[in-house]
Amino acid sequence: MNSSEDIQDMSEVKESKESYIETEDIAQLNAAGEISELAVIAEGEERTTWFVWLLVCCTSISGLLFGYDTGVISGALVTIGSDLGPAELSSGQKELITSATTLGALLGGLIAGALSDYVGRKPVLAIADIIFIGGAIGQAVCHTVWSMIGGRFLIGFGVGLASCIAPLYIQELSPTRLRGRMVVLNVVMITGGQVIAYGIGAAFEHLHGGWRWMVGLGAVPAGTQFFMLFFLPESPRILLRRGDIDAAKSIMSKVYAHATPQQVDLKVTALRSAVRRSIEITNSTTFMQRVALILRNPVNRRALIIGCGLQAYQQLSGFNTLMYYSATLFKEIGFNQPTAVGLIVSGTNFLFTLFALKYIDIIGRRKIMIFSAPGMVVGLVLASISFFYLTRHTGGNLVDGSHYSSTWSAIVLLAMIFYVASYATGLGNVPWQQGELFALEVRGIGTSASTFMNWAMNLLIGSTYLSLMDRITPAGAFGFYAGLCLLGWIFCVLCFPETAGLSLEEVQIVFQHGFGVKESQRLRKEKQAVVLREKQGKRGEV
Repeated sequence: MNSSEDIQDMSEVKESKESYIETEDIAQLNAAGEISELAVIAEGEERTTWFVWLLVCCTSISGLLFGYDTGVISGALVTIGSDLGPAELSSGQKELITSATTLGALLGGLIAGALSDYVGRKPVLAIADIIFIGGAIGQAVCHTVWSMIGGRFLIGFGVGLASCIAPLYIQELSPTRLRGRMVVLNVVMITGGQVIAYGIGAAFEHLHGGWRWMVGLGAVPAGTQFFMLFFLPESPRILLRRGDIDAAKSIMSKVYAHATPQQVDLKVTALRSAVRRSIEITNSTTFMQRVALILRNPVNRRALIIGCGLQAYQQLSGFNTLMYYSATLFKEIGFNQPTAVGLIVSGTNFLFTLFALKYIDIIGRRKIMIFSAPGMVVGLVLASISFFYLTRHTGGNLVDGSHYSSTWSAIVLLAMIFYVASYATGLGNVPWQQGELFALEVRGIGTSASTFMNWAMNLLIGSTYLSLMDRITPAGAFGFYAGLCLLGWIFCVLCFPETAGLSLEEVQIVFQHGFGVKESQRLRKEKQAVVLREKQGKRGEV
């Protein structure tokens, strides 16, 4: 039953002729045949104001740091030489240095969402910045392999915090119809950070001790964002949970700057209804009970399967092996400037992420995944075939210093570019929309679990890549990744519903009965019809 305050809120909404909102009892309204519209349609919602752009750009520095600090190690590994003690780093030492970042990110991502539910989204981003600064300086001054591993672990912890909270914070402060695009902007910054990392790696490649500059420069954007955070607002949903309605309304009026005051009030009323239920659950349960809630509740469990499944798919596709080891790989197959060649790959990633930036809310998350994933399979199969013929004279393995066919090396590069272009269009972006899958009361836990899955699979792939290349040959390794990509595509076809255009609260309706592939399409059509009727009504009034 709704409280008297809920009934009063609903009366105010139903009296409005411009917008409407449903009660908290979603199931009853579905039975009555009404559209589940928890977010009030506000005029001008589709316009991105300077406030939203500024907010997203400042937050996306976290993405830049994520991309830079994970991408910079590729160039650093081929230029460290004997600076850390050994005359040359072994494959095992390279794997430890690389995997330390992923292990730190795994732990950081695991606690980030739940921590942000208690202290807010903004403080967690600030903590991540402090860790980024400390980790960058620590790496720059280290002189042993183990101190480098420690610095990479610290950086990884910051990456884990940022990779979980930055998309979540952006989602909760973005207009519904542009939410996907705003989160992709963070991914654009990730890929941009990787491009910058490869560019700086190429610039310092021939400078003695240049790798120290590569890793140390990461402190600059971290310090910049830390300063900017003093001027950014907290998420309206967090403010409402704290009872600060006026502050939440002020922020919502800036996000929906073209809406009327009445429409903003209705937006806040809608949000209060959803937040009130979250508060009731949060106050009546412990953290472990909410963990159990996300596992036992069918709606939450389906959302968790999708979130974790997409993040696992992203990493099991093998993409980050290119980010970590591309310079090493291209050096082995005969390219004279491997870091510069790696820059081509990261540049492709950046450019095709821009495509997703424009179309992810237009085409939709599901379609963009289903149409781009087969391209990844084709690229990896082509790479596998190329490696087979490239390494025939060396027993199927890459032997450093051997001469390889420039033609097959070029085909490997083209296959990698095709694969990366397909990845960047879909899989590189869509899993980071994970926050929109979960109800507010379990959103922090759900995003933490999904981010944990991302970094757990990243750790698995990153720590086994070089060993896999040695044991089943490069052709076998890339063929194996192609098979995993095919399985991931089948998962998307069967289980992944469309969430574009649905409010964060509406997405929960999709999972009421199964994974909701058809239900999401129905709900989106009904919502589009509502928007069309409203626009036609306004034209008639004019």
